[in-house]
Amino acid sequence: MSDDTPHTPAHAPAKSHGRKAIRPTFQPRELMTPTPDLVGVWKAKIITLFPTAFPGVLGESLTGKALQQGLWQLETVDLREFGVGKHRNVDDTPAGGGAGMVLRPDVLGDAIEHTMAGVQGQWPIIYLSPRGRPMDQKMMQGLARCDGVTLLCGRFEGVDERVLEHYGIQEVSLGDFVMTGGEIAAQALIDATVRLIPGVLGNQASTEEESFSSGLLEHPQYTRPAEWKGRPIPDVLMSGHHGKVAEWRHEMSEKITRERRPDLWDVHSRKKPD
Repeated sequence: MSDDTPHTPAHAPAKSHGRKAIRPTFQPRELMTPTPDLVGVWKAKIITLFPTAFPGVLGESLTGKALQQGLWQLETVDLREFGVGKHRNVDDTPAGGGAGMVLRPDVLGDAIEHTMAGVQGQWPIIYLSPRGRPMDQKMMQGLARCDGVTLLCGRFEGVDERVLEHYGIQEVSLGDFVMTGGEIAAQALIDATVRLIPGVLGNQASTEEESFSSGLLEHPQYTRPAEWKGRPIPDVLMSGHHGKVAEWRHEMSEKITRERRPDLWDVHSRKKPD
């Protein structure tokens, strides 16, 4: 496993052969995915209190088309179905006192074990958390090389720490801010990963030239009309000289990165030959 690939739980069994994977389950039928697993197809499993939030925007445009074509799969697991008591409670007050509620370890444990039953290959579990490692293109490239990913969408004040420790769950953050839940962050992670799967975008060159793939921000883009509100397309892009166009784009990527993301520029500068 490369350093770029998220942690995979040690209990994940070896990958099997064949197209369809059929596994027994003691969970109610409504918790099961309505379509059989396609072995060899990247899949996202989402543990959430709001399964109807998915696929959301993932069902639109190229990711939605790829989902319909079976280039990737999506399965939601309703956390509420694993709740305890008559009201299916999923949370409780924090030990030691404090505001808010914390998702219970017994509820989460049952949901995770149901979700991971029969999972094969390289399959990390990720908890969307503001204290986690920030999402970046390198992470998405690692996830795209996995067989799939299970995403735990938190709510309230978070999850019991013992769950993260027991299942070796990696915490991942969308940014340095707090949201009401992990569903939006989960959709962002899935979108950024799915578009790297061969065939989803239809043009592999686009994923190789875009922002962050080279460690730099993307160069400016233009299209017709040649002049708009007194602003013309740069002459070099209309020259037909592919070498000069490539040179201009690289120079602009460096300029924009240097001005807007000095952190990325410092990393890029250290990689450049003297």
